[in-house]
Amino acid sequence: MAITLRGVCAITAATLALASASASAQDYPMKPLRFIAPNLPGGPTDILARLIGQKLAESMGQPVIVENRSGAGGNIGTEVAAKTPPDGYTLVTGNNATFGANASLYKHLGFDPIKDFAPIALVGTQPNILVVNPALPVHNVKQLIALAKARPGELNYAGSGMGAAAHLSAELFNSMAGVRIVHVPYKSAAPALVDVIAGQCQLIFATSLSVIPHIKSQKVRALAVTNAKRSRLMPELPTIAEAGVPGFEATTWHGVLTTGGTPVAIVNKLNGEINRILQMPDVRDRLGALGAEIIGGTPKEFADHIQREIPKWAKVIKDAGVRLE
Repeated sequence: MAITLRGVCAITAATLALASASASAQDYPMKPLRFIAPNLPGGPTDILARLIGQKLAESMGQPVIVENRSGAGGNIGTEVAAKTPPDGYTLVTGNNATFGANASLYKHLGFDPIKDFAPIALVGTQPNILVVNPALPVHNVKQLIALAKARPGELNYAGSGMGAAAHLSAELFNSMAGVRIVHVPYKSAAPALVDVIAGQCQLIFATSLSVIPHIKSQKVRALAVTNAKRSRLMPELPTIAEAGVPGFEATTWHGVLTTGGTPVAIVNKLNGEINRILQMPDVRDRLGALGAEIIGGTPKEFADHIQREIPKWAKVIKDAGVRLE
């Protein structure tokens, strides 16, 4: 079979491109990395960026500079990351808000969570726990569903902000369980939980770290966890899926991404480094103290996870009529 001059040129160009990509991955990184945490200092995304950033700096021989760019539910910092060169020198933490619910909550997002980013690794999840005030006469999820169906619109749940995980988890529960439990919005998680303890609201989907001390002191009664699997923090609690709502899952998750179009070889190199870091005992201890269940895995697995999250929460948000501007 004859090969034309044009064909030879095309093969040569492709070979040179592959060689260049391989060389760039081998040489990477050759300068400091920027790691954007699109939330305020001290929160889970900030801690995650600083912990992984420190370990990346040690293993890759370049400084990793963490930059907090908070605002608009994480959208501001995420948009900044989306507009950087696709060279692997800008990383960003992503979660179920910025790469899940926000696509439907905000009219003007400023970035495309699919096209503008290259997922690197899903770091971990934080289970939420469905708890009720002890005065509510229910001890499991099936009893809660039965009571809610018998008294439609009479039960209420505390939400830690419009569009926050506690709010959307409860709306997903409403939809999947076929009940109507009314949302009582709060500005943040702390006062929401306080009012459930005081009996002003009857239930809440609370973060595990915030609510476990109150479960142990019997100020609230735990019914189930929102993860697909039982939590190592409270393995005796069933999942909501086990307890009466098959298929239910509403986790707070965190991952690391870079700009879309970054060479695959660089993405894979970062993925390998982060998976290795997640196996370090001190890292596992630190993340465990935050209530995180460590995940890891491949870039494709993380990309598939994001692809599932966006339409899942879009339906919940549309059905509940939630919108932020």
